Amino acid sequence: MLPTDVPPSHLGPSALLLLQLLLPPTSAFFPNIWSLLAAPSSITHQDLTEEAALNVTLQLFLEQPPPSRPPLHLKDFLGRTLLADDLFAAYFGPGSPSRRFRAALGEVSRANAAQDFLSTSKNDPDQHFDAERLGQGRTRLVEALRETVVAARALDHTLARQRLGAALHALQDFYSHSNWVELGKQQPHPHLLWPRQKLGNLAQVGDHTCFDCHELSCPGNLLGSTLLTSGYFGTHPSKPPGKCSHGGHFDRSSSQPPRGGINKDSTSPGFSPHHMLHLQAAKLALLASIQAFSLLRSRLGDRGFSRLLDISPASSLSFVLDTTGSMGEEINAAKIQARRIMEQRRGSPMEPAHYVLVPFHDPGFGPVFTTSDPDNFWQQLNEIHALGGGDEPEMCLSALELALLHTPPLSDIFVFTDASPKDAFLTNRVESLTQERRCRVTFLVTEDPSRGQGRARREVLSPLRFDPYEVVALASGGEVIFTKDQHIQDVAAIVADSMADLVTLPLEPPVVVPGRPLVFSVDGLLQRVTVRIHGDVSSFWIRNPEGVSQGQEEGQGPLGYTRRFGQFWIVTMNDPPQTGTWEIRVTAKGNPRVRVQAQTSLDFLFFFGVPLEDGPHPGLYPLTHPVAGLQTQLLVEVTGLGSRGNPGHPLPHFSHVVFRGVPDGAELGRVPLEPKGPRERGLLSASLPPTLLSAAGSFSLELIGQDGGGRDLHRAAPQACAVVPVLLELSGPPGILAPGSKAPLSLHIASFSGPQDLDLTTSVNSSFALTSNLSRVRLEQNESAWGRLWLEVPDAAAPDSVVTVTVTATGREASPVAPTNAFLQLLVLAPAPQDQFAAPAHSSGPVLTTASPAFRPSPLVTWGRAGGGPAGNPWWGTLGGVLLLLGLASW
Repeated sequence: MLPTDVPPSHLGPSALLLLQLLLPPTSAFFPNIWSLLAAPSSITHQDLTEEAALNVTLQLFLEQPPPSRPPLHLKDFLGRTLLADDLFAAYFGPGSPSRRFRAALGEVSRANAAQDFLSTSKNDPDQHFDAERLGQGRTRLVEALRETVVAARALDHTLARQRLGAALHALQDFYSHSNWVELGKQQPHPHLLWPRQKLGNLAQVGDHTCFDCHELSCPGNLLGSTLLTSGYFGTHPSKPPGKCSHGGHFDRSSSQPPRGGINKDSTSPGFSPHHMLHLQAAKLALLASIQAFSLLRSRLGDRGFSRLLDISPASSLSFVLDTTGSMGEEINAAKIQARRIMEQRRGSPMEPAHYVLVPFHDPGFGPVFTTSDPDNFWQQLNEIHALGGGDEPEMCLSALELALLHTPPLSDIFVFTDASPKDAFLTNRVESLTQERRCRVTFLVTEDPSRGQGRARREVLSPLRFDPYEVVALASGGEVIFTKDQHIQDVAAIVADSMADLVTLPLEPPVVVPGRPLVFSVDGLLQRVTVRIHGDVSSFWIRNPEGVSQGQEEGQGPLGYTRRFGQFWIVTMNDPPQTGTWEIRVTAKGNPRVRVQAQTSLDFLFFFGVPLEDGPHPGLYPLTHPVAGLQTQLLVEVTGLGSRGNPGHPLPHFSHVVFRGVPDGAELGRVPLEPKGPRERGLLSASLPPTLLSAAGSFSLELIGQDGGGRDLHRAAPQACAVVPVLLELSGPPGILAPGSKAPLSLHIASFSGPQDLDLTTSVNSSFALTSNLSRVRLEQNESAWGRLWLEVPDAAAPDSVVTVTVTATGREASPVAPTNAFLQLLVLAPAPQDQFAAPAHSSGPVLTTASPAFRPSPLVTWGRAGGGPAGNPWWGTLGGVLLLLGLASW
């Protein structure tokens, strides 16, 4: 249900400053930056989404001055490119990382682009305002926005961003697929976001709308009518006589009279018969996207909206706690660290915006507790005590899976336990989930795996029983730290360190090899360099580029300060650290672990995709994991370039990406990076080496480049990546889930690397029933299979709750391949009361005006393309001001 409360600052009618493109008077837009290979000067869905989000974020920053810094002024952004890094530096302070914010925008943008690729949405006219289904499209649009609000209020921001991306895609498509622009409209449709208002003036079934057009460009093919229409695409539904087509290379309906089409998706006449109006459609789509973001801000409030887009440099705080009787010291250590973090960061930009707590023991785990209120989190955490139990193993991975599903991406999760996992069968699924969520998991284990005393045990346990923790930690970029009760409070201090947005520096070799030093590089953009060593270590020393060394002695040394807690050492280097090549030598028994971390604003995000040219629009179809045998692109987004901090200075840049095997660190390939779009945007791409994609396995990413002064730069991604053996996709139903309903799900599985003989298993929340018509499949190379699942939602299912469906494909004995997992989260919604969508008494919808007694139009601002594109086009980036009065309380 949509909430009825509206923050006082947003009671309607509310005057919101809208930064508007001033375009010269001049169909879906193409999905993302990869689409620009087909139409280089076009505006993409990615551009529109990210630019709209940046505009509303700037408006939030202007209206809500930071508590400990001077307020922002619009004049400070005049004539500059508007970038996320610059906004964060201006609002939160220099060097404040925008990585999570940019990752959240990436989630929304990829969900937006995926609407053109997913089998359940790409040919659905209701989701693209095609085939004159304008009323149905408006209903689906508003429903997706409602789901965004409900998921965000449930603190499931990944699901909220997926639904937001779908909503924005449909909204933006309206201005490219309909004739709204051709009707001479200069502002967004006033009723599109207001479902109780009639769209009005719609073309009916018998109304002819288009002339026949034999050319690629069709500027005059619309009949001289004032009726609102949209083009038909493909053959479903079929185009009636006299109706317009979408048009372009991929539209089979455009060859049937009346031929041609009306879409304004791109500037290319081969794709868009009304290409000459592409810029005007982009203008209105951007304004409408800003309206949608502003509506969400009004419904969620500033704090809720900030959480939705991760508009904060701070990480989440997520604990998974063993609560059995032997865990008193560990639970106390977690409480101390949580209290310290909350007290030190309260009211500051680094105060966590999201808290997660999941307890476990044997046989139980959960429930998960999530909140954005630090006092509520502390109250819940303070009520946890070590009670009962005492034997080993326990349900640790089940609890961790719950935490991963409720923790925002790019977060740290800390597991406190002294027992091995009873649910080791979940290892692969949890490993896959950490990589999908890009969350780093650190296990603090107060158990020496070589020690036999301690807990009572029902059985003799293997010395390898902690290996599942090692597997999950390695995949996520975290670590397993074994310590003892007397040291746990000191070792737990790494919780606060990890939340300081530290990056992990790559080591060569990545593991300790007897007789060889570990080598790492320090550049001038790093500070707070820390070396962590744990294991059965007899000695170690660290040497800087000038040859100065420091051993394992505790206290202050020539290079930094050393602390020891049992078999765990932390060496904090003096600032600023010496730039150049450093060495570490370790003498130890067994397999000691070494990790070097540092603080820096220069980091990167990455994701994978496959270029597609046979769908409705060319673009890059996003993938969670590369698939064996499927040629895949790597997309890199560098954060923290700091264009405003050093105007006129050369920007750092990365030239190559290195792929290394996990865990051995062997180099699997080295590929040049190709810039995409304006350099300050930091977008780069590379093709994954065929040798990497020849078989399933794990690898890590490292970027190599130079800073503005020509000195070497080296960054590594914390998470390992897995090349999975098959493509496994799980799609949700076209409508919402309601209590007592039965919803169909779609499953697609494909092999590109050879014959596969697979078993398929499913799982879902315990109170839901799930059946499938596909439990085993054999695939030849380049062969696909489709299946159908049915999800039964119980009558007692809580409205506005989230259900998670998992499908796992596992190789049979004749085809021993690593498991592949697909995760799908769906929202159970209560019916929306009619009065929730009633129009406000004071207005028939959004009202555009040029003046108000309380506000004056804003001056001009210049900002750059989000996705690259025509950076040199003078029209893109000129912003003017207009006041938008929105009846926000009625939505």
